[in-house]
Amino acid sequence: AYRGSRPRLGFQPQPGGPARFRPPMAHGPAGGGGGPDGMGPGFPPSGPPGMRNFLPHVPFDFVLCDPQFFQPCQEAPDDKATNELLLKRNTDLSPSAEEQQAVTGLLSKVQAVFDALIISPDSLEAAQMAEVRPVGSYKKGTMLSGHNVADLVVIFKTLPTKEAVRSVANRVLEEAKTDAKFVTVSQQPYGFQVSSADAVVKVLVATLPANLKLLEPDLHLDARIQQTSLAAIRHARWFEENGQHSSVKVLIRLLKDLRQRFPGLTAMSPWIIDLLAHYAVMQNPARAPLPLARAFRRVLELLSTGLFLPGSVGIADPCEPGQVRVHTALTLVQQDEVCCTAQTLLRVLSHGGLRHVLGLEGSARIATEMSVWRGIVVTPSDKVYERQDEDTAAAATTSAGATGEGQGA
Repeated sequence: AYRGSRPRLGFQPQPGGPARFRPPMAHGPAGGGGGPDGMGPGFPPSGPPGMRNFLPHVPFDFVLCDPQFFQPCQEAPDDKATNELLLKRNTDLSPSAEEQQAVTGLLSKVQAVFDALIISPDSLEAAQMAEVRPVGSYKKGTMLSGHNVADLVVIFKTLPTKEAVRSVANRVLEEAKTDAKFVTVSQQPYGFQVSSADAVVKVLVATLPANLKLLEPDLHLDARIQQTSLAAIRHARWFEENGQHSSVKVLIRLLKDLRQRFPGLTAMSPWIIDLLAHYAVMQNPARAPLPLARAFRRVLELLSTGLFLPGSVGIADPCEPGQVRVHTALTLVQQDEVCCTAQTLLRVLSHGGLRHVLGLEGSARIATEMSVWRGIVVTPSDKVYERQDEDTAAAATTSAGATGEGQGA
């Protein structure tokens, strides 16, 4: 399950040069068919002649394996102490009652303004509202302490011009502003932001899906940003139906903290973290939620064995058609960094470094520097994938042809 000297899935080393990505292929001769020379039964040919079938790889997962094939060589450690530490860290990361109250108060004021505009559309000529929905970490109950931000998606019936968004922002400022607390509004690419002394509400403006094809880049808000805002509504609905188990929410908060402290994990978006936590807790043969300690370790195991590497089945986005894998939104460099960091943290965790992984002791250098745990030396994993500039690659190829030696970029 841990990475050694062998290249990880999807990355093939080139003689005399850096590792390059090559998608895994189906076993058997070109064009499919398997047979005596291929490994496995083979698959029917598809695509142009000479092309092999692409088959996604299923990373190794202890939880999905039959226990009879992996008999433990020693008794499993007691997870009670681990659970207590995880719950303690979750308490530290959870927002206080004052923080929750500050966010809720500002969000209620902003949402009340939009509710009034929906009921009385004639009160604002610049735009007409279709609906308003809270989304994001506040809606899901996975906010972090010190991050007092709520997200609100507002769907326009009309096309959201930049001038119309500015008019709506000014109306919100007029209605939400009070003498007790100073409120400001600032226009953003996604819409606008309402800020008070101790809370922020991000208003994500979008239009009806049927209107997206009518948008003009110079006149309206960016279509891609609006699509992202509409996707946030789908994410919130899915989470409300599937992610309400307490262990899922606790695990999401812990993973968000890991992402903040370890640079190699920063590429994972909140939506990726939501799906990863849900998968780790709920997807198992028993069809029952895993204990928090086992689910936390399982996350690092899955990332270490290549769940988010090229060629992996990964996790399908339940809110998008076509079985889109969420990790394909990451670049190859980011996928490599996530895997490297998870492998190092898993080794630290396996040798007694849970408090350091959780941030209760030490620093984030454990993911990038050599450390010793109970006499065991843990060396950070080396990155496998390296980007190679086309000009440098061409020069290296020419040099190799002249000298007989290949130079890596």
